[in-house]
Amino acid sequence: MAILTGKLVIISLFLVIVTAIETLAYSTRLSGARIGLIASALSLFSTMIIVSRFSTMFQQALTGKLLSAAPAAHKLEFIESQYRVLIGVTSLGVLIGIFLFPTFIAIFSRAIIQLVNEKGSMVSLARKWCNIRGLKKAIRYLRLPRLSYLEGITLRNFPKRMFCINIAITAVYTVGVLSSLYASLLTPENAAAAIMSSGIINGMATILLTLFIDPKASVLADRVVRKEQRYANLKSYSVAMIGSKFVGTVVAQLIFIPCAYYVAWFSEWL
Repeated sequence: MAILTGKLVIISLFLVIVTAIETLAYSTRLSGARIGLIASALSLFSTMIIVSRFSTMFQQALTGKLLSAAPAAHKLEFIESQYRVLIGVTSLGVLIGIFLFPTFIAIFSRAIIQLVNEKGSMVSLARKWCNIRGLKKAIRYLRLPRLSYLEGITLRNFPKRMFCINIAITAVYTVGVLSSLYASLLTPENAAAAIMSSGIINGMATILLTLFIDPKASVLADRVVRKEQRYANLKSYSVAMIGSKFVGTVVAQLIFIPCAYYVAWFSEWL
């Protein structure tokens, strides 16, 4: 049986879109700092992150269907191969987000101003952009990534500690659902407990993200708006976040199986 099935392709397309959106969300703070509307930018950022987090629930349901469709012979190897494809697709989604990053800094700068003009209505903002006219407008703002974008970013202002922390958080979050589903095959008698453990794993990753990453980025953006920090420092932070997100998805390939065995052990221990 071929590894690349119709269901896998559909899930892969879904993952690419969700991961790209999640990556592009980091550009909202840069846009907000540029136009001095950081609070409105954080509102847009929160909306995008909530949508991507909510989409993870759909991913769990869709990915779970792959288990029942897998052949009985060599089922573990077959599922592992399919899940590794999904992790690779997540890396691709991050790369697409990185490629579109300069474009969406420009788009979100306009979108944030429009959000203010619409008195904070996300529905009205979506109506203005989610149509043919909005698509044409977005194409006009297309900016290709250039080395000049990295101007002002140095080893000194590069947040190395946050870079490493976000790699770990992203790696765990990437394999949360997949390792739990794979663990259900390792311990069939505790399959339900193993699958439900994905909520714990992703919840912990989200909490760590909220505790260590988001507050520092928000404070830095505020200081940039008040001219207490250079814009290049916020740009350096954003580059570190999207760069570490990509590295984290690569690391996820390495920890996928070990995490699955840990979840299997944990579900038996419960």
